[in-house]
Amino acid sequence: MADRLIFHIDVNSAFVSWSAVEQLNNGGIDLRQVPSIVGGDPKSRTGIVAAKSIPAKKYGIVTGEPVSQALRKCPNLVIAKSNFNWYVKCSRAFKVICQEYTPTMQSFSIDEVFLDMSGMHYIYPDPIATANEIKDRIYNELGFTVNVGIGENKLCAKMASDFEKPNKVHTLFPDEIKAKMWPLPVGELFTCGKSSAAKLKSFNINTIGQLANASMEELSMLFSPKGALHFHQYANGIDDSPVVDEPEDAKGYSAETTVEEDLVDIESINRLLLAQADVVTARMRADDGKCRCVGVTYRTLDFTNKSHQRKIEVATDVTDEIYKIAKELIKESWHGEPIRLLGLSITDIDRDGFEQLSLFQDENKEKRKALDSTLDSIRGRFGNGAVQRASTLDTAGRINRKFKAEQDLKNEGKRP
Repeated sequence: MADRLIFHIDVNSAFVSWSAVEQLNNGGIDLRQVPSIVGGDPKSRTGIVAAKSIPAKKYGIVTGEPVSQALRKCPNLVIAKSNFNWYVKCSRAFKVICQEYTPTMQSFSIDEVFLDMSGMHYIYPDPIATANEIKDRIYNELGFTVNVGIGENKLCAKMASDFEKPNKVHTLFPDEIKAKMWPLPVGELFTCGKSSAAKLKSFNINTIGQLANASMEELSMLFSPKGALHFHQYANGIDDSPVVDEPEDAKGYSAETTVEEDLVDIESINRLLLAQADVVTARMRADDGKCRCVGVTYRTLDFTNKSHQRKIEVATDVTDEIYKIAKELIKESWHGEPIRLLGLSITDIDRDGFEQLSLFQDENKEKRKALDSTLDSIRGRFGNGAVQRASTLDTAGRINRKFKAEQDLKNEGKRP
C-alpha cells in the first residue's frame, strides 16, 4: 500500500466553467470572472441556483437557493441557462485526456476522476510535474481549469484537490496530514456532513485533528461502531479503497444524491427518486437503450449502505415505469431510518431496438413515452433545468452541491 499513488482531478466550478467556455465560444463573457450562476430561467429569473462562480460566492450566494433570493444579494448577478448536453461533452473530453496517463481511471462524477498512478513512475517519474502537465493540457485544449490532488490513497488525493483553488496542484502525503489536514474544520473532512459535524462539535471536536486524536470510546458515543471507525480512519488519512476501473462495455446509468437534511419521510424520498429517474432515463434514451434491471441504494447515518434491485421481464425506457419500480423497491427495503444518500440505477441495458409486446397492453404507455420524448426535446434545446415535474420541485432546495446529476458514468470516461 505504501507504493500507491493516486490523483484526484476535479473541474473547478464545473457547470459555471463549462457554461463560460460555451459563452466565450459564442462571443460572450467569461462567467468565471463575474458574479454569475447557472440555473433557473434568465428571462423570468425564477428557479434555483444550480452552480455559482467564485465572485458570486463572495456575495453569500449558495447552491440550491432560489434565484430571486440570489438576486437580492447581488442585483447585477449574471444568470446563465444550463446546457447539460454540452456539459456531458466537456466531461467526456477532459476524461479522455486523463485516461491517456494510466489504464486505471474511475469516474467519480461528471466532473471528477481518480487516476491510479501506482507503478507509473517509470513513465512519469515526477508526479507533481505530471499533474501539472494534465492540468495545463486540460486548460490549453479545452479552456477550463481543474485542481489535481495527489496522495497515497483516494481520500488524501480528494482532500488535497479541495485545497486552494482554482487551477492548482496539491499533495497530501502521510507526513503532510498533520500540517495540511488536521487544522481544517471537521466539516471539511470528506463524508462528514452537517449532522455529523454538529454531533462532533457538541463534543468540542471542531477540527479534523481533534477528531483524529479522539478515542474510539468517545466517538462510539456519537456514532455506531462502524461510523466511529470510519471517521477515526479518515481523520488519520487511512483509506484502502481501490480505484475501480469501469470496463468500457459496462452498461448502466445511475444518479446519487447526498442531501443536506436527512430524508425521513417516504414522500421526500419518492420526490428525489423521481428526479433521479428523470435524469438516468433521459441519458439512457439518448443512447437508444432500454433497461431490464432497476435498483435503489441508500446510506444511513452510520454509513451503512443498503441496496435492493429487481429484474424486469420487458425492457423499458419509460420514466414512470422505472420510477414505479424504484418506489416499490424503497418501500420494500427502507425501514424508517434517516437517509443521507439516495441513489437509483438502471442496468442490463438492451440496445437491439426491438420491443417485446405484452398481451396486456397498457393504453397509457404511449402517452407516457410521448411525455418523455417531449421533456427530452425541451431539455435538449433549452437545458436540463428548463422544465421540471411539479412533484419534484420541493426536492430542489434539499440537494447540495454534491447532486452530481449524472453519476451514470459507468461507460462515460472511455468515450470521446
